[in-house]
Amino acid sequence: MIDPKYLKAEQLLNWFSENGRDLPWRVKGKAHQNPYAVWISEIMLQQTTVKTVIPYFARWMKKFPNIQTLAQADLQDVLLVWQGLGYYTRAKKIHECAKQLMALYDGAIPNDRSFLLKLPGIGPYTASSICAFAFNKPETVVDGNVIRVIARLYGLTHAVTKEEIYELAHPMTPPDHGADYASAIMDLGATICTPLNPKCAQCPWGADCIAYRQGLTDSIPLLFKPEKKEKKGSVFLIQNKAGEYYIQKRTQKGLLFGLFEFPWEYDDQRPFQAPFQKTTYQITHVFTHFRLTLTLQTIHLETVPLQTGQFVHPNDFHNYPFSTLMKKVIQILPKSKNTP
Repeated sequence: MIDPKYLKAEQLLNWFSENGRDLPWRVKGKAHQNPYAVWISEIMLQQTTVKTVIPYFARWMKKFPNIQTLAQADLQDVLLVWQGLGYYTRAKKIHECAKQLMALYDGAIPNDRSFLLKLPGIGPYTASSICAFAFNKPETVVDGNVIRVIARLYGLTHAVTKEEIYELAHPMTPPDHGADYASAIMDLGATICTPLNPKCAQCPWGADCIAYRQGLTDSIPLLFKPEKKEKKGSVFLIQNKAGEYYIQKRTQKGLLFGLFEFPWEYDDQRPFQAPFQKTTYQITHVFTHFRLTLTLQTIHLETVPLQTGQFVHPNDFHNYPFSTLMKKVIQILPKSKNTP
C-alpha cells in the first residue's frame, strides 16, 4: 500500500515511465551503472542546457573514458575538450577531483554524501545528484526546474529561495526509486512545467497545482535577479608579418585561469602602451555578475613588451584552449577589414 504522503511521487513516477527523457547519463528504472558518467554530466549541466551538454558529454567520454585517463591527462587537453562550455573553473576542479579520486579511492566515486562533499568542485547539489542518479539514494535534488515545479505546486507568489523549496520538496521525496524520482521531477520542469506556456493539462500534478488552479503560472516562480554591471574595455590584436597573432596564457587566478587569450583589458587597465588602431568591431559577453563589451584594437608588431606569450597562426588556434569570450574574438578575425 502506498503511503499517502508519497501519492504525488507515485503519480510522477508513473508519468516518468511513459514520458521521461532518454539521456546518455541516466537509465530509467535504476541507477546509472557508471557513476563517473553521472558526475561529469552533473558538472557540465551547471549553468548549461541539456541540448548543449549532450555533444560535449559524448566528446568528453570518448577522450577521457574513465577517471584514470582523466587524472593522467594534461590540464590543457582537459580545457580543450571543455572549450565553449564556459565557467572553466568547473573543468579545472574536475581534473583536480579526478586526481584525488585516484589517490584516495583508487579511481572509484564514493557513494557517501559526506565523502563527496570533501572533493574539489562537488557541492551539496552535485553530491545529492550523484547519490540519487548513480546510487539510487532518496536524495532531494533541487535545480531550476524543481524550483519552478514546487513553487507553482504550492502557489508561492513571493520571491523564493532554494532552501525554502528544499524544505517543501524533501517530504515528497520517496524512500525508493531515488534515481527515477530525481529525474522525473526535473523532466517535469523541463518538458511540462516550462517557464513559458506550461502544458498544465498534461501535468500529473495539475489537479493539485495551486498556480494552475488560480491562473498564476505566468508569475510563478518569482526569483531575485540582481542587475548586472556594465563594463567596457579593449582586446588587442597583435599580428606579425607571417599572419600570426600574439596570444598568451592567462596567469591571473579566476574563472579564465590557464586559458589562452589575446591581451585585453577593461576599466582602462591597459596591459601595455603601444600605438594601436581602434576598430569599429565590438564583442559582448555576459559573465555571472557583469556584462562586458570589448572593442577590437589592432597593431602590426614582430615583438611585444609582454614576453609571456607567443605568435600563433589562426589555423592552429584549435590546439589552444580559449574561453568563450576569446572565441567570439576569433570569429570576428576574418570579417574585420580593419585587422592588419
